Amino acid sequence: MDQHTPVFAIAAAAELAEMHPQTLRQYDRLGLVVPQRTSGNTRRYSLHDVSRLREVARLSAEGLSLEGIRRVLQLEDHVVELTERIAALEAALSTELLKQSDRRVFAAGSAGEVVTLRRGSRTQRRTEVVVWQPRGDAH
Repeated sequence: MDQHTPVFAIAAAAELAEMHPQTLRQYDRLGLVVPQRTSGNTRRYSLHDVSRLREVARLSAEGLSLEGIRRVLQLEDHVVELTERIAALEAALSTELLKQSDRRVFAAGSAGEVVTLRRGSRTQRRTEVVVWQPRGDAH
């Protein structure tokens, strides 16, 4: 079970969030906190939903309107999505850099062009010579 698993009925979620169940229904209608539904159309709240309900209560207590709260929640969700996307891109970049580190031997081709070689490979026996190899790569 994770924080997004819908386990709480509306009464339990309302108690956990210290709200009236009717408030949760209103927030659902407004799209502030939309719980998952069972096959019988019963609301089921997750720990994440309860946390969002508490956030709505905190923002409301600070004087934000329900529309302002909806916008804040949208922006917070967007930040989470972007943070996850950045992490995925950083992981992909790291993987790509590791792959490229195995090809960091260069040679000059017969026409003077730079030729990238895989570590442990050799150029064809013509006029190519290895002109650069990074330190620490020679084993």
